[in-house]
Amino acid sequence: MRAVVFGYHNVGVRCIKVLLAGGVDIALVVTHEDSPTENLWFESVVSLCQAEGIPYITPADARSPELLAQVQQAQPDLMFSFYYRNMLPASILEVAPAYNMHGSLLPQFRGRAPVNWAVLHGATETGATLHEMTVKPDAGAIVAQTAVPILPDDTAFEVFGKVTVAAEQTLWGVLPALLDGTAPRQLNDLRQGGYFGGRKPEDGRIDWTLPAQQVYNLHRAVAPPYPGAFTEVNHVVYIIEKARLSRRPAGSLPPGLAVVDNCIFGVCGDGHMLAISALTAGDVPVSAAQLQSRLAAPVSAH
Repeated sequence: MRAVVFGYHNVGVRCIKVLLAGGVDIALVVTHEDSPTENLWFESVVSLCQAEGIPYITPADARSPELLAQVQQAQPDLMFSFYYRNMLPASILEVAPAYNMHGSLLPQFRGRAPVNWAVLHGATETGATLHEMTVKPDAGAIVAQTAVPILPDDTAFEVFGKVTVAAEQTLWGVLPALLDGTAPRQLNDLRQGGYFGGRKPEDGRIDWTLPAQQVYNLHRAVAPPYPGAFTEVNHVVYIIEKARLSRRPAGSLPPGLAVVDNCIFGVCGDGHMLAISALTAGDVPVSAAQLQSRLAAPVSAH
């Protein structure tokens, strides 16, 4: 069976390896140029293709006639999308049956950044779902899915690692049935769950009037290597690198950053706190003593 794969990120790398192990002839990989402006904490599909001798291209526009012609020329029996970032137009989806690997238990958390949204919303499990591709994103019939737990202190980065393994297991388990045409189909009930958009660094701004659990979920959802949850005090932006929920009551402390007994806390609107074990400003670690002196300093005009 010949396949064209649209892939990127760790899920792209691992699932391409599954296809190769399953004997699939990958005629072409469509991926992205690795951006020098992005924090590339994940594996490179381009490097994998170079190592395996797989033809690959990095088109800027998924809707270009040139890309369509190249996909058609590859004459695939099947097509796969593994964390490719661009929407594929109907003209490409009509070339061959196409399947997408999505990082949630569809129909939950459809759309962009599904792992981050699941952590932000306090979900206790997520997973990976292989589904038929349609023009509407994450809407096609479900072929297979694998669940993973989200533990109370898991960050999105840790959950993404689990979802990557779940994606590999999902594809490995159903690939023989996909290749012989006997793969199951399950209704993707779009009345359940919802669509979520992409996330920007600004979405990590902390509202300290919220309950501590919500602030903690935000921290976990965007903790490094993502941009991080942040707050601004006296014109200085502080990013929370590491934190946990604290059992210590806030008492009369106002919402925001505070230093108590030489420890940094984030005081929240419900009287509970985050114990912050790593705080940075401008990529430089900030100690409890440094923060205390800054908080005590008079506010300067800016």
